[in-house]
Amino acid sequence: MSDVPFGFGLPDRDPERRDQPSPNDPFGFSALFGAGGAGGTPEELLGKMPLFAELQKLMNWSGGPVNWDLARQGAISGLATGTQPTSEAERAAVAEALRLADLWLDQVTDLPSGVDRAVAWSRVEWVEQTLPAWSRLIDPLAEKVVAAMTSALPQEAMAMAGPLAGIMGRMGGLMFGAQVGQAMGRLAGEVLTGTEVGLPLAPAGSGVLVPQNVAAFAEGLDRPADEVRLFLALREAASLRLFAHVPWLRQQLHDAVHAYARGITIDREAIERGLNDAMGSMGGGFDPSNPEAIQELLGSGLLEPEETPEQQMALRRLETLLALVEGWVDAVVAAAAGERLPGHGALAETMRRRRASGGPAEQTFATLVGLQLRPRRLRDAATVWGAMSQRYGSAERDRLWSHPDLLPTSDDLDEPLDFVARQGVDDELRALTEEAEAQGGAADDTDDPADGAEGDSPAR
Repeated sequence: MSDVPFGFGLPDRDPERRDQPSPNDPFGFSALFGAGGAGGTPEELLGKMPLFAELQKLMNWSGGPVNWDLARQGAISGLATGTQPTSEAERAAVAEALRLADLWLDQVTDLPSGVDRAVAWSRVEWVEQTLPAWSRLIDPLAEKVVAAMTSALPQEAMAMAGPLAGIMGRMGGLMFGAQVGQAMGRLAGEVLTGTEVGLPLAPAGSGVLVPQNVAAFAEGLDRPADEVRLFLALREAASLRLFAHVPWLRQQLHDAVHAYARGITIDREAIERGLNDAMGSMGGGFDPSNPEAIQELLGSGLLEPEETPEQQMALRRLETLLALVEGWVDAVVAAAAGERLPGHGALAETMRRRRASGGPAEQTFATLVGLQLRPRRLRDAATVWGAMSQRYGSAERDRLWSHPDLLPTSDDLDEPLDFVARQGVDDELRALTEEAEAQGGAADDTDDPADGAEGDSPAR
């Protein structure tokens, strides 16, 4: 009999030669499968091979609706060839820029500094350090999508709900992990600070700049590198003041994202029609244990969620809040930079164009469920904050952050100057009310009949 190719032969039963390498099995695969080797179940055997072990690890992910191990690996592998570690000089420059930025901001807002530590991150460090924040934001969205896909399956598929749900959950985790990893890799190659996307991603109190991306951003701007760095440090420090000292702000942003997730629904009838078509193209049968069949179904567009009116409201609220945050940052940075930063106007306009065009941060959410993180009303919000400061001063401007109900709504941003004018009327009414209450209280103290009677009794 001819030798079995590639060294896959039967184990040698001679105990004296069992431990010696066989010329037909130079890599020892026969020992793996032999009775005297490290045999076991097929899953155990495949788990000992590096490629299959990695696949098994991916498919057995149980950490949530997004496979974050895959996302991290995908993001970092995409950055491997282009990322640079930060130098000691870059870390010192970032620390100095944030220190100076805080000094300037102290003069234009009563909100104290929110920077506890200044850090300069490489692109890979940005990925690793912001993963927890992305997980808190994206997991509810991904979980809702997977649950909606499973619940929308027709009755015949629901009979296999147990195994099918598990397969779809794992496939969904892989898909979401791969998509988020690609988006995070792109974002890490462009993001400049820890709060640029409008949401706080870095650990609390961390003022972050990414020097490699800052240097790339500065190319072609015709401004000195230290000026560009200081401008970005001003934006980062201003954002951190809001998130550190407006306690409800971070939660409001997260709640708006999660409200969007709660509204995700899928048209079950459309799923049934599409699945019937899919079954017809598969020869009349749909095998939930077939990964290719699952992938074909998931990638067919049948399971894309439809945006509901409730989601549209949540998205509008999110966009308005993002615009108010970005607009306030623009206003206080403009006040702080003033004549100190000659290129402030050009740099601010560059940032506005950068945000208006969208970017990887927006793509991260749009890729998942169509959620776009873009402050569309940015100019209107900036008008509100600038006019409030000019007309009433920075203290009254910042007072609007004391409660979410005081902030302008999306409708208010349609006529931003009208909103500002109403604040003066509201202040006058509040002053008159307080004065009337004070006078009423004084009158009650002096005109109370009981008090008068008691006071006159001794005289009588």
